[in-house]
Amino acid sequence: MSCFSTVVITGASSGFGAAFALRTAEYLRRTFGEQKHRFVLIARSEDKLQSLATELSNRYGYEVDVLPCDLADGAARTTLLKNLANLRSEWMMLINNAGLGDYGEFCSSEPERNRRMIEVNMTALVELTRAMLPAMQEAHQAYVLNVASLAAELAIPDFAMYAASKVFVTSFSEALRIELAHTPVHVTAVCPGPSHTGFGDVARRTGKSKKEVPFRKWFYTSVDCVVDSGLKAVLRNKPRCYPSLKIRLAAFLVRNTPLCLLRLVMSSRPRRAVPAE
Repeated sequence: MSCFSTVVITGASSGFGAAFALRTAEYLRRTFGEQKHRFVLIARSEDKLQSLATELSNRYGYEVDVLPCDLADGAARTTLLKNLANLRSEWMMLINNAGLGDYGEFCSSEPERNRRMIEVNMTALVELTRAMLPAMQEAHQAYVLNVASLAAELAIPDFAMYAASKVFVTSFSEALRIELAHTPVHVTAVCPGPSHTGFGDVARRTGKSKKEVPFRKWFYTSVDCVVDSGLKAVLRNKPRCYPSLKIRLAAFLVRNTPLCLLRLVMSSRPRRAVPAE
């Protein structure tokens, strides 16, 4: 017997992904009561996924599938997609949260790291969405929430690959939303600014310390704010979400600033990747 609802989350082992799992579970309990629900948690760290699965199962009694997968590995993704092929529910949600970053000049970047970023941030998101859409279109209601970034609004030196990958995510989300306008599927891109998730530590290159850009701390948004705002936006069928007033203001200013002035500002900004002391 299929579950009433199915929620699939990538990058679910920590940060936004783990928070999305817990917040979505709370939402389902408040909205549907004791209905049967299923969570599918995807990330590289099996131990962390198992810990989160235990929490969801013990707290809510939900069915939880743990699917460890390195999304940068094409063969691993193929196996993952086969495991997701038979998912069917009346209410479905896909949260494409997994992402990789890299601080530093592109000319000194590692080709393998660049490849992995492309595979995780773009290719995996596209493949998972494509694999699940047929079932989502047959559902009573379905949602695709793609985690993009405020970085999608402008080109960022020392963060070129990541920012460009998030431009792809927002553009893809907007186009997909239009294509699916007359179906039960809602598509939303959430675009957070900096947040304390551990992402920066992973993105930092070996031997480099992360130099804080002036006023950067002003843009930090809590994980809870990002997750709550993203869920509310997709459930209300909003096309894009900028969590918190300061992030919305920053996005507005960037979009309405002449490109020549943006180039000047970005070329004169302090560099973020500096040698570790």
